[in-house]
Amino acid sequence: MTEKNTTNNVGLDDYTKMILDTITPINEEDIVDGTVVAITPTAVYVDLGPVGTGIIYGSEYINTRDLIKKINIGDAITSKIILRENKDGYVDLSLREAKHALIWSEAESILKERKVISIVVKEANKGGLIMEWNGINGFLPSSQLKGENYPKVTDGSKDQILNELKKLIGKRIPVSVIAAIPKEGKLIFTESTENASGEESKKTKKDDSKKDTKAITKIVSKYNIGDQLEGVVTGVVDFGIFVKIDNEIEGLIHKSEIDWGLVENTKDYAKVGDTIKVEVIEIKDDKISLSMKKLKENPWMAAAKKYKKGDSVDGVIIRFNKHGALVSIEEGVAGLLHISDFESEEKMKQELSLGKIYKFEISLFDGGEEKMTLKLNK
Repeated sequence: MTEKNTTNNVGLDDYTKMILDTITPINEEDIVDGTVVAITPTAVYVDLGPVGTGIIYGSEYINTRDLIKKINIGDAITSKIILRENKDGYVDLSLREAKHALIWSEAESILKERKVISIVVKEANKGGLIMEWNGINGFLPSSQLKGENYPKVTDGSKDQILNELKKLIGKRIPVSVIAAIPKEGKLIFTESTENASGEESKKTKKDDSKKDTKAITKIVSKYNIGDQLEGVVTGVVDFGIFVKIDNEIEGLIHKSEIDWGLVENTKDYAKVGDTIKVEVIEIKDDKISLSMKKLKENPWMAAAKKYKKGDSVDGVIIRFNKHGALVSIEEGVAGLLHISDFESEEKMKQELSLGKIYKFEISLFDGGEEKMTLKLNK
């Protein structure tokens, strides 16, 4: 139900009071639509209907002169209320802030709807890329770049990483919004494997890129899930290992596919130039995902013959996370000790120590699903 104006309308005729009592109150920060009724060298007057007349003047007028030059009497415009009523009885408006608010609203819509937009890289720093969208500087962290654009350097040198990122300046990249926080002015992107839709993407599509895509698709079609291949390591990064297969296409071994055990540092498993054996585990969007651990015996299969619910086992704490503690009972076989077994995360860390062995009871074991939960024997 619309909130009614409760202003005391003593002295007004019944019809006027009825009109006033049905007006939705306006508030500062509201975005409103109105019609331009007058333009002077120092102000723009806007009819806001029953709520009154708005005015754009002073610093707001000066800061938006370029926009005001394009406005004519009779135009419908959108503005933001910065003062409900000034000393002259007008509603103070801002074109600049309205435009700013609408842009952030669009950014939030892109985030919510998971849209893909195409933006040119403006700058680079050691953490990632600066990209300008509708006058707002957004940030694309290097960790959110896909394999093709991720800076692959041999020793993790920040200067080398920056040099690689600088090569992307001026390049148009399809991205999605993963964070839009107007109050903090924070706009964060992630690189998308999809193409941006609409006219913008049509302008960026080139005949040569179409040819490249067809060539890549033809190469990828040679491989099947389950193929066991040899490849040369072309990059080792925090989240995985890049491998070139048959000297023609690059695939990624995600950190989780390197070994059955906990992988702390990917650089312990390969270095650039190494020839390694891999198995194809996924082919999607002309990209190949690879695995090293699939070529090793799955320790969960052997563990399924040894352990069952209710068994008492020794385990070592190998990691804490928001869900609890990760406990290894043998190489490559780990289960979760849930945080709900403790009063709080702080209590859990007080009671348990990383690297220390404790006695547990298995509360769930499923070797096929590689899933185990534990209870601490107290």
